[in-house]
Amino acid sequence: MPVKLVNIENLSYRYNSIDVLSDISCDIVAGEYIGLVGPNGSGKSTLIKLMLGLLVPTSGSVKLFGHPPAAMKYRERIGYLPQKMNFFNPYFPSTVKEIVSLGLVSKKKFPKRIGDSDEATIDRTLEMLNIADIKDKAIGDLSGGQQQRVFIARALVNDPELLLLDEPTTALDPETRENFFEILRRLNRDKKVTVVLVTHDTGTIGKYASKLLYIDKEIVFFGDFDEFCMSGDMTKFFGPSSQHLICHRHGMNILTVKQRPNND
Repeated sequence: MPVKLVNIENLSYRYNSIDVLSDISCDIVAGEYIGLVGPNGSGKSTLIKLMLGLLVPTSGSVKLFGHPPAAMKYRERIGYLPQKMNFFNPYFPSTVKEIVSLGLVSKKKFPKRIGDSDEATIDRTLEMLNIADIKDKAIGDLSGGQQQRVFIARALVNDPELLLLDEPTTALDPETRENFFEILRRLNRDKKVTVVLVTHDTGTIGKYASKLLYIDKEIVFFGDFDEFCMSGDMTKFFGPSSQHLICHRHGMNILTVKQRPNND
């Protein structure tokens, strides 16, 4: 029986009397890879923050691993990368290795010390993201793209069951972006890590994600890309040319898909 890692029921959020999200209901099952997409201001980042308990819903509920976010019973099982590191001081005297090691602290009992096995885990994660050669550099001396890879490494280092990533590739060059998507694909496929990735790039994420969750303050579509490309409702919502372009970037010919025979 599929295990629900995230259960969202009738979730709404208002800010200064403005509806940010309205009546969101969906389940995210263990092992899924969800592309969370939508236009600017559609509530994507807000939904992630509500999942984590960083915001309190106006109505409705969220549960992670069967518990409300305030229960704090699952933090060590989650990797999270926010959209903007507003709290990050680039001049703080920490090295790449020290920043990434913070991702292991949540699993530690007092005293929270990093041991030899942790050092090996950190080194493997840095290697995976091709930043092992800068592990002793100060975080403030790095480029924006390098800093982003460091924060991605911090989200991955604790071997999370659920990975929540809010626009993680915005500062990455095209080659690094593709490599990162491949890393996520392997984690999802081989280690069964459940991934929720916020992005504006509907077409590209379709090559990797198992499901597309498109929101615009409410759920517009939740399903796989074949369903998206065959959906008449989505044709009306996006327009035929936009839907065709998204599906083409996904590597799918929408006209061929819609002409497939029904063998059920």
